[in-house]
Amino acid sequence: MTGLDDVRAAAVRLQGQILATPCLESRTLSKLTGARIFLKFENLQFTASFKERGACNKLASLTDEGTGMKGRAAAGVVAMSAGNHAQAVAYHAQRLGLRAVLVMPRFTPGVKVERTRSFGAEVVLHGDTLDAARDHALALAEDEQLTFVHPYDDEAIVAGQGTVGIEMLESQPDLDTLVVAVGGGGLIAGVAVAAKALKPSIEIVGVQMLRFPSMFNAVKHAALPQGSSTIAEGIAVGTPGRITQRLIERHVDDIVLVDEGDIERAIVMILEIEKSLVEGAGAAGVAALLKYPERFRGRKVGLVLSGGNIDPRLLATIIERGMVRAGRLARVSVNARDVPGSLALISAIVAEAGANIDEVHHRRSFTMLSGQSVEIELVIQTQGGEHTQAVLAALNAGGFHSQQM
Repeated sequence: MTGLDDVRAAAVRLQGQILATPCLESRTLSKLTGARIFLKFENLQFTASFKERGACNKLASLTDEGTGMKGRAAAGVVAMSAGNHAQAVAYHAQRLGLRAVLVMPRFTPGVKVERTRSFGAEVVLHGDTLDAARDHALALAEDEQLTFVHPYDDEAIVAGQGTVGIEMLESQPDLDTLVVAVGGGGLIAGVAVAAKALKPSIEIVGVQMLRFPSMFNAVKHAALPQGSSTIAEGIAVGTPGRITQRLIERHVDDIVLVDEGDIERAIVMILEIEKSLVEGAGAAGVAALLKYPERFRGRKVGLVLSGGNIDPRLLATIIERGMVRAGRLARVSVNARDVPGSLALISAIVAEAGANIDEVHHRRSFTMLSGQSVEIELVIQTQGGEHTQAVLAALNAGGFHSQQM
C-alpha cells in the first residue's frame, strides 16, 4: 500500500518535470468564511491540472534508471479520462517519446479534447461515461499490447498526486485541515497518505458531487442515487478505485457533498476574488467551504484548486448565471402604450437610474394587455438587488407599470 516513502520518491522523480505550484492565503475568502484559507494553485500546471503529477510519476517510473520501456510498455500507453488525465499522459508521453492513445467520453469539453490532441496523442471518443471509456481503453490495451495508465487506481499515480500534500505542508506547516475534491480518489488518497504521515493531527476532508457520490457511498455505506451529468465532469466517477478507497477509509476523516449551484458559485467567486480560472472539479473545495462555513470556521484550511480546463462557453453561462444569483442581472417587465417614443423614454429612465439594458423583447401577441399596449421585457445590468428595486421604482414613477420577473 502506498506510503510516505513512495510519495517522497515521487517528489524526487518529479523534480524539474512539473511545477511546484504556490500555496497562498486568500485574504478575501478568509474574511468571508471566518477561516484562514490557503489555496494550492494546481491549475497553474502546464496542462492546467494536478494530474500531471501522477501521470509523470507513472511514466517516469517505467523508464527509471535509463532502462527504457520494456515488453508491452514499449508499444506505448493507453488511458481513459474526462480530460485532465488525458492531457497529462499525452504531454509526458510526448516528452518521453512514447505513443499515447487516450479514450475520452463523447461529451468531454472540446477544449480538453483539442489540447490532448495538440500533444500528439491519438484521441478516441467513446461512450458517455468514464466507465464506458475505461472498458474501451482496456480492450485497446489488450488488442494493441499497450500499457494501461489508470487515472486514479494505481499506486504510482496516487504517489505522484500525494506530492501536492507534501508541498502544501512545506509551504504552510500550520495547516490543520485540507479540503480536496474526490472523484476516483487518486488526489485525496495521495494527499492524505502524505499529510497524515507528516502531521497526524491534520484533518482531511473530501468533497464529492451530490450527483456522483460513488466514493461517499462506498466509504459511508450509503446508497445515494447516481446522476448522469455534472459541470464538475473531472470528478464524475461512477466506480471508486479499490486502491484509493482503502487509503481513503484509513486516512480521510470525512467526505461532504456539494451540488451544481455550489460549484457554479465557487467558480465565479474564485474568478472574481483570485482572478484565477478553475473548472468545476477545481472549485469543489471552495464550494464546500461556502456551503458548510461552520464546519471550517476558525481553522487554517488548505484547499486544492485542482484544475483549470473549462469550456469557454460553459464559463460564459456560469458567469451570467452567477450575475443573476447576485442580483446584478435582472429581468423586468414594463407595460407601456404601443406608441413611438415609449421605448426611448423607458431607456432614458433606466439609464438615469444608473442601470444598463442588456436585452429587449417586445410582447404584443402573448399578453393580456389591451391592444394599444405592449409588454416590454428588459434584461438589465445593475449593482445588485437594491439597485434593481430602485430602477423599478423610477420606472413606476415615470408612469410605467413594472415588476421583476
